Amino acid sequence: MTAQPLATTVHVARPDQLTVPVLYALLRLRSDVFVVEQDCVYPDMDGRDLDPEVLHLWVSPADDPEEVLACLRVLPEPDGGTRIGRVVTAKAARGRGLAGDLMSAALAEVGSAPCVLSAQTYVRDFYASFGFEAVGEEYLEDGIPHVDMRRAGR
Repeated sequence: MTAQPLATTVHVARPDQLTVPVLYALLRLRSDVFVVEQDCVYPDMDGRDLDPEVLHLWVSPADDPEEVLACLRVLPEPDGGTRIGRVVTAKAARGRGLAGDLMSAALAEVGSAPCVLSAQTYVRDFYASFGFEAVGEEYLEDGIPHVDMRRAGR
């Protein structure tokens, strides 16, 4: 018997719209994956999460909006463009297309503005499928190969 797909919801909120449990769940997921799973000791809480211009997007089960299965954030860039960052999916939720759902929602929010991101090299093709192109050379960040990517304004 095939398991039923999990019904999910994509949420979009500014920092002042986040509940404390959701903010905690966002930060916990990022820490679980980036710091613990990928073994990178770095200051994930960089002061940008509470910037009033930042958008937080997350996927939750439809019946529990405070459970975070995947998330990302959209930040303004000094040049007027936009940055997508901290794209992450919980280990148990991978392979369901949740990161793709988030990227589609994030790009709908970005609209026609130019957009940049720093991609772990192994997911470069994933971001390319959303119109991002590599710019510059591959580099190591916290011991993990990355490449900067850009999607031109539309």
